[in-house]
Amino acid sequence: MADRKAQLTIEGLDKVIEFPVYSGTVGPDVVDVRGLTAEGFFTYDPGFMATSSCQSAITYIDGGKGILLHRGYPIDQLANHSNFVELAYLLLFGELPSKDEYENFERTIRNHTMVHEQLANFYKGFRRDAHPMSILCGVVGGLAAFYHDHLDITREEDRRISAIRLLAKMPTLAAMCYKYNIGQPFNYPRNDLTYGENFLYMMFSNPCEEYKINPVFAKAIDRIFMLHADHEQNASTSTVRLAGSTGANPFACISAGIAALWGPAHGGANEAVLNMLDEIGDESEENIQRFVDRAKDKDDPFRLMGFGHRVYRNFDPRAKVMKETCDEVLSELGMADDPQLKIAKRLEQIALEDDYFIERKLYPNVDFYSGIILKAIGIPTNMFTVVFAVSRTIGWISHWHEMISGDYKIGRPRQLYTGHAQRDYPSK
Repeated sequence: MADRKAQLTIEGLDKVIEFPVYSGTVGPDVVDVRGLTAEGFFTYDPGFMATSSCQSAITYIDGGKGILLHRGYPIDQLANHSNFVELAYLLLFGELPSKDEYENFERTIRNHTMVHEQLANFYKGFRRDAHPMSILCGVVGGLAAFYHDHLDITREEDRRISAIRLLAKMPTLAAMCYKYNIGQPFNYPRNDLTYGENFLYMMFSNPCEEYKINPVFAKAIDRIFMLHADHEQNASTSTVRLAGSTGANPFACISAGIAALWGPAHGGANEAVLNMLDEIGDESEENIQRFVDRAKDKDDPFRLMGFGHRVYRNFDPRAKVMKETCDEVLSELGMADDPQLKIAKRLEQIALEDDYFIERKLYPNVDFYSGIILKAIGIPTNMFTVVFAVSRTIGWISHWHEMISGDYKIGRPRQLYTGHAQRDYPSK
């Protein structure tokens, strides 16, 4: 219950409108403006930057302080002491699992990694050079046609089973996108491998030679999955919730989230970092400085990708862990002299020392490092956002499950209409 009130006075209205003020566990208080419609008014908030669309107990971000918590646990602690499967359990069920709970959860995921054999026919319907994200959108939505035995969203058990299926099968579907793209046969998942190892195996093994999984790469991909697992009410998560509010099945909702993630302003940011490094090209100090100067010029369209964040007004807490992982992978590969890496390192140094970037808090973010890691371990740039989708699936399905488990209404934003007022059709 709210113990405080906010008051609104509108010129021409002969009364004061009161609204309840709610406090969450942490973070800013929230003014409940739902009663405003009864007075004939709506709020106007493009981009929903000042609007709380739901209640959630999953993830908390304090952008000013650079804090990211999953169910109360700081992301750096989780990344250093946990793994993706345990984090998935935490996001979905709210608490860290016991030893038995973890083993049962991991075993269940391993046993659901295969997909129906007829799903291969879906891939054949796409052009061989189709973008992997366009394929992923289609095949994930198509899962409802194969796994419709547990689609009663009012039953918690059905929601749990659908969540497990999505979490387990997404790496398989993603790897199939890659294999189809390059014309190689699909690899079946292996139950003796961890979540991250299985993904690398399905991506890179082939019938002609033995594939040995590099433990440094497996650790890196697990870290990437963890650091992208959830990020509160971002564009794709909000899309999943909005689609879910209609009663749509979970596979359709996750497909909608994948479509939203595909946007270059959202999931495509790490791909944009690599494109930027390619554009800079020359690793000489003079050339790098020229591009930095261009980024400072407000009249120049060039921007340094991978610096700053819409939410974080401080250092992205995921970036520090990602930087450590980046260093580990590049050391393993002996890529210290890689020209593209040298450009990235110099840009990082400039951003941390140059007053222009420091004053604007334009620190390297998680996308800056993740793109470099993914390229280093052999994942092509058109698969970067697919990898993001694999990791974010657990966040999406956790938010969907949380919403369906409680009271919710179908999403219906309003608008500030600026078109023509009513007018008559012209007479002949």
